[in-house]
Amino acid sequence: MVCDVTGTTLLGMTHFPPPAEELRLLDAELYRLDARRAQLLARRAWLVTALQSAAPGPAPAFAPRSEASAPRVQNVLLLLGGVLLTIAAMAFTLVSWGHLGIVGRAAVLGTVTLATLAAPLPLLRRGLRSTAEAVAGLGLALMVLDAYALHEAALTDTDGTAYAAFATTALAVLWAAYGTALDTLRLPRPAALIVAQLPLLLGAIAVDAGPYGITAALLVTAAADAGMALFATTPSLRSVRIAAAIGAYGLGGWGVLTAVWLSLTSPGPSAAARAAALLTFAAAIAVTAAWRIPETAGLTATAAPGTAGRAESTAAAGSTSPGALPQSPPPADIPILRPPFLSAATALIGGLCLLAGVGGVLRVSVPGGWALPTELVIAVVLLAVVRGRLTETVRRGVGWACAAVQTFSLVWALPLAAVAVLGPLGLLQHPWSGVPADARAAVTTDIPWPSDTGPGLAVLVIVAGVLVLLVREPVWRPRASMGAVVLVWAAALAVPATFQLPYSVGLLVPGLVTAAVLAAPLRPPVGVILALVTSVDLALLALADRTATLTVLSALTALFAAASTRSRLAPVTAPAALAYATALACATGAAAGWQPQHTALLVLAVPAAAVLVAPRLGDAARLGTEVTGAVAGLVALTLAVTDPPLLALVLALLGVIVAATAVHPDRRRVGYVAAVLFVLATWIRLAAWEVATPEAYTLPVTVPALLVGAWRRHRDPQARSWTAYGPGLTATLAPSLVTTLHDEGWQRPLLLGAAALVVTLLGARHRMQAPLVLGGSALVLVALHELTPYLVQVADALPRWVPPALAGLLLLAVGATYEQRIRDVRRVREVLGRMN
Repeated sequence: MVCDVTGTTLLGMTHFPPPAEELRLLDAELYRLDARRAQLLARRAWLVTALQSAAPGPAPAFAPRSEASAPRVQNVLLLLGGVLLTIAAMAFTLVSWGHLGIVGRAAVLGTVTLATLAAPLPLLRRGLRSTAEAVAGLGLALMVLDAYALHEAALTDTDGTAYAAFATTALAVLWAAYGTALDTLRLPRPAALIVAQLPLLLGAIAVDAGPYGITAALLVTAAADAGMALFATTPSLRSVRIAAAIGAYGLGGWGVLTAVWLSLTSPGPSAAARAAALLTFAAAIAVTAAWRIPETAGLTATAAPGTAGRAESTAAAGSTSPGALPQSPPPADIPILRPPFLSAATALIGGLCLLAGVGGVLRVSVPGGWALPTELVIAVVLLAVVRGRLTETVRRGVGWACAAVQTFSLVWALPLAAVAVLGPLGLLQHPWSGVPADARAAVTTDIPWPSDTGPGLAVLVIVAGVLVLLVREPVWRPRASMGAVVLVWAAALAVPATFQLPYSVGLLVPGLVTAAVLAAPLRPPVGVILALVTSVDLALLALADRTATLTVLSALTALFAAASTRSRLAPVTAPAALAYATALACATGAAAGWQPQHTALLVLAVPAAAVLVAPRLGDAARLGTEVTGAVAGLVALTLAVTDPPLLALVLALLGVIVAATAVHPDRRRVGYVAAVLFVLATWIRLAAWEVATPEAYTLPVTVPALLVGAWRRHRDPQARSWTAYGPGLTATLAPSLVTTLHDEGWQRPLLLGAAALVVTLLGARHRMQAPLVLGGSALVLVALHELTPYLVQVADALPRWVPPALAGLLLLAVGATYEQRIRDVRRVREVLGRMN
């Protein structure tokens, strides 16, 4: 008999299920086997972990991760070996040198040096390049020791600095020849270039060339380095070019800083000319280098011979070994990057060197502070000369240098512009003190006049001309034009004070500038700001004289009012016109000798004009005009605050003006302000009449409030009575009720009670909650106030048991209704439950 998952045995017979049923059984059995296998594997992993943690076993089969690659270990060992051998050679030269004779010394040093220098040849043939590099480095160090030993043994009478200059020259030549002979080695030629930085410097020190000679030596060496970095295009000289570039920037920067210091401290034209010559030489080096940098941008350095072949063989070997990662050969060409900003930065240094040299000469040659404007002109000429004659990056660098001079010049001229613009503020403390002697005296009331203002004025004009004539880029030209306008504006304001023109001319020039700026097609933000600042300066300058103040304020009011007809200027010029009109009204009152409260009536013409003009302006200008009118109204209130009757009149007139504004549909809410102003005017008038009855103050509020409430209920029958009548009734009932509580007479309680009764009846008649509650509450409080003495007498006459009895009755009444309340609550809960 056969029995398995796909068949059954029944009475010795085998029964096979249908195919679908058999497939289902097979799937179920396979699922069970997979689950069991996963369970066994998890158990096995746990047992292995438990055994490894329980008893120490042998080391794991995998090797620990190496922290350094074999080539790196090799290089470290070779470096340490070379250093130790160099130390040993130095010890021998310095310590054991004296124990040998001249022949022995020469034999030992010559033999060791020649053997060391020759050792890289067989090492290179065997492919041991790193070892050859280390041995070659040792040989170069031995040559330095040879030079030192030669001086100590045979040339002790020779000047040390001069000998060092000669020795470094010889070492540079010998190392360069050695590196050329063994082209595969990378160390000798960069080392030769590094040593070559010293001969000229040491030679200049040896012959006592002075600071100018030493600086020249630094610059000549930097020029040689720059030539090597730019023109040594052989790929094998890549390390030499890097070392040369570092030397060029390092020694060149040292030389430039020294030359700048010499230029700044030069006592006369001769010394300044020599420093300028050095800076010109440095500029020539920098500009030439910047010119050549873009041409060498595409150079590439080819990989060393044999490198690609070794990489390819390594990759091939790796591809055939199992488990090894594929190795891709390094590229045959390694690009030498020359970013464009390097050329521009180098040209910037060159331009600054040239301009610094010129500035040093001008500083000791040109008198009267005109050195900086002259240098600025030279910078502008230089900027015009280089346009179209040099590469783009060089032109950009020289342009940055010229821009730096312009920026420095503007900073130097900044005090002149600051005094011209901010100087008139000093007249705020000396109004109508008399006509100044000239325009300069008007702006220097509290601050001194800066020196060299003529050159500063020239700087402003020159830089403005540069911005207009030489900036051609589409992106920067609009900004440059705006900058030129600002500079010309500052120069124009400074002209009267600079040339000490008459005071009248000092007023005329800002006025013409204001009109010109408003009429010019300038961008609104810039133009309007310049016009406002100029007009404020003009108004401040006019404070020195009464007639000038009135004339200038009238002219500014008319000018800005006329400018408000242009929609793009109206948002600023319309409020400005109202502000100057307010100042004119105050000045007129002061000139006429009026009291401040009388001047307030004249100031009210400004908010009245604002109400008339604002609706005719655009939305952008209307709000600013109305706000300025409101500020003028506050000024009028401030002027009238010392005279209550006139203050009440000013408040009433302001209420009329504000009510006229509220006529417009979009300004309806301003009507509340008008009502407040009217109420305040009434109260102040009553206070001036020494009226102490509170109803005289509250009824003028209550009556209009009730009328407004009735009008609202008529238009909106759904409006609540608390909103319509609550404020008005409270305004009168509350103060009168408080006064009644302290009033011993019978007239006020009688009148207040009658009024509260009428209000209560009206509330009941029209079914309005607010009159009913407020009137009834006032009526009850008045009644209690009147009956209080009698209640006190009754309380004294009552027996002691009456209050507890009354309390008991109250508790019984509450208890009697408690059950009914609980029943009502349950009924509500049942209704809510049925709703859910």
